[in-house]
Amino acid sequence: MMHSPHLPGRRNVWVVVRPYLNVFDFTLLLLVCLILAISVVNMVSAGSGFPGRLEDHIRNIGLALLIIWLAALVPPQALMRLAAPLYLVGVTLLVGVALFGIIKLGARRWINIGVVIQPSEIMKIAMPLMLAWWFQKREGVITWQEFVVAGVLLAVPAALIIRQPDLGTGTLVTAAGFYVIFLAGLSWKVLVGLIAAAAAFMPIAWNLLHDYQRHRIMTLIDPTTDPLGKGFHIIQSTIAIGSGGIPGKGWMNGTQGHLQFIPERTTDFVFAVFSEEFGLIGNLVLLTLYLLLIGRGLMIAANAPTLFSRLLAGAVTMMFFTYAFVNMGMVSGILPVVGVPLPFMSYGGTAFVTLGLGIGILMSIQRHRKLIQS
Repeated sequence: MMHSPHLPGRRNVWVVVRPYLNVFDFTLLLLVCLILAISVVNMVSAGSGFPGRLEDHIRNIGLALLIIWLAALVPPQALMRLAAPLYLVGVTLLVGVALFGIIKLGARRWINIGVVIQPSEIMKIAMPLMLAWWFQKREGVITWQEFVVAGVLLAVPAALIIRQPDLGTGTLVTAAGFYVIFLAGLSWKVLVGLIAAAAAFMPIAWNLLHDYQRHRIMTLIDPTTDPLGKGFHIIQSTIAIGSGGIPGKGWMNGTQGHLQFIPERTTDFVFAVFSEEFGLIGNLVLLTLYLLLIGRGLMIAANAPTLFSRLLAGAVTMMFFTYAFVNMGMVSGILPVVGVPLPFMSYGGTAFVTLGLGIGILMSIQRHRKLIQS
């Protein structure tokens, strides 16, 4: 029997390619790809009227997949070594923003270091990395003093970000750090005490908020007080979600989106466009994918071999929950509008990079566990 002369070559190619494919957790990758596929279908409709928006979105997807692959190649030990330097660089840049940052639309969030960057985005990953590293270094001897230091490490960059002002990113960074602290063993009694203290501090915090932030909260309570201003976003998005009903109006048939009543319909309010066209059924499918992704991430965290990787994987996974919960909550009118994108659905290169890093870190942790077991 004759053998194909091409088979040895194919085997050689597979031997070369296989190690690079083994970095992927294919369950996690499948869930991400399904959400990305939905996002492309939705962006065809949401991005109509924005020339080049769909092409840019597909480019961002390619960038995210590349980031996922590259991050998955980095072992957790290397991530540990990067934690403290990345945190210090991030905080230093945030101080630089406060002193001589670039002001756009009334916010000082950017700094020019040869290229214009937004340092607060760095802290979304640097914060859980730093706190996971901190608790790993003190594994077995974690006392209340370690939690106090962790709280300070979290409070400094969070305060600098909120001061810019950037409440949305500040919320995400604070949540990412809090998840690490909570998973490290923060007592429920302490947590209840912190919640009580936060409630008592609210009257003072109200006076510290910027006028536009207070306005957003008041508009959330009653959007009709400013229907053509701050309340316009919430009113139009809730109309879109409600008008979709159970089956939705059908792809490309959404009126609120195509008549341009939904502001920021490709970014922060992309969920309103999706809800109008695909209805409750589409929302349940999307929610199921997010829940499965979060569940897979928590499973990776639970099986991680070290305290560092467990805390990091848990915090990164819950970061995805925070993104989805806050975005859907603000679009549905149950949370203030704070400018948080919907994971892998909203248009935006920066968010795709951050989310891709998160997925890549989860895959790295899962791959490292398999290597240890083998």
